[in-house]
Amino acid sequence: MVSIKDVARQAGVSVGTVSNVINRPDTVSEVTRTRVLSAIDRLGYVRSESARQLRAGRSRIMALLVLDMGNPFFVDVARGAERAARAAGLGVMVCNSGESPSEEADYLALFAEQRVRGVMVTPADVTGRNLAAFRRHGIPLVFADRVAPSQEGCSVSVDDVMGGTLAVRHLVAGGHRRIAYVAGPMHLPQCRDRHTGALRAAAEAGLPAESVTLVEAEHLDVQAGRDAGARLLGLPDRPSAVFCANDLIALGVLQAMYAAGVRVPDEVSIVGYDDIEFAAAATVPLTSVRQPAFRIGSTAARLLIEETGDAAGAHEHQKIVFRPELVVRASSLPRAGPPLLGPGA
Repeated sequence: MVSIKDVARQAGVSVGTVSNVINRPDTVSEVTRTRVLSAIDRLGYVRSESARQLRAGRSRIMALLVLDMGNPFFVDVARGAERAARAAGLGVMVCNSGESPSEEADYLALFAEQRVRGVMVTPADVTGRNLAAFRRHGIPLVFADRVAPSQEGCSVSVDDVMGGTLAVRHLVAGGHRRIAYVAGPMHLPQCRDRHTGALRAAAEAGLPAESVTLVEAEHLDVQAGRDAGARLLGLPDRPSAVFCANDLIALGVLQAMYAAGVRVPDEVSIVGYDDIEFAAAATVPLTSVRQPAFRIGSTAARLLIEETGDAAGAHEHQKIVFRPELVVRASSLPRAGPPLLGPGA
């Protein structure tokens, strides 16, 4: 491996001069700078970023750990974080826990070993043990798409109770009285909060809690939605509307209904959550509760940059909560004819 000493020898200058050309080029004459840059080009020298960071005492790499990079929602979160980081001259290491607490623990250990500048995380381990262990390393932490459970750090999230309320309020307004909520794993706060919102909307309409049937899926993906759709089709008293914990599940439910010849929205209305790009492009464009994924990522990165920058001493932890927005499309438009009334109407 070519070293800075090799460059200095080739250019006939000191190691300090080479360092100045790399880090403070304005302090070196143009003639010397050209000679050093030519030597760097000939030798193919690449400076050791890790060594530079060790001397500076601060990494230029932040980490982002999300639940599922197969979900376009988290891709947009990552895009937002990356954009904010680049504007600050930093980079982002993006990792995927796959909703697994053990994989999350492995990545957190890696971040600690690499001494990253800070971590943005959507936790998979709801016990908090993984993050409690990580905090001992003194590396700043920001929660993304999750409210921080204490005052120990910043968080950026969306009001998911409101989101669930918006979704089911819309379905009730369309005449539905038997509604299924297809959740992901209910140990995830997002899934629980969206269910709470769904029950709130039912209560507002004077409907009993039993009017919202909970169907828990193992994962938050399309296959889980297909499986949930098959379960719904097998119910003796099938709901007339389905609210799903995210758009991937909703797309899977839509596929299951389509395969069974059930018309959407004439026989079953469907509402998703996230408003990913594919929602509007579905065979039946999907009504969805929109989350500002890009802003979640960029805001989380901005908070982490503030906490780890030159003015870190003045940083105050913040809990930023965005409001969701219902985007209505064909999958939940009221059908022509009498309202879809059922028991309890």
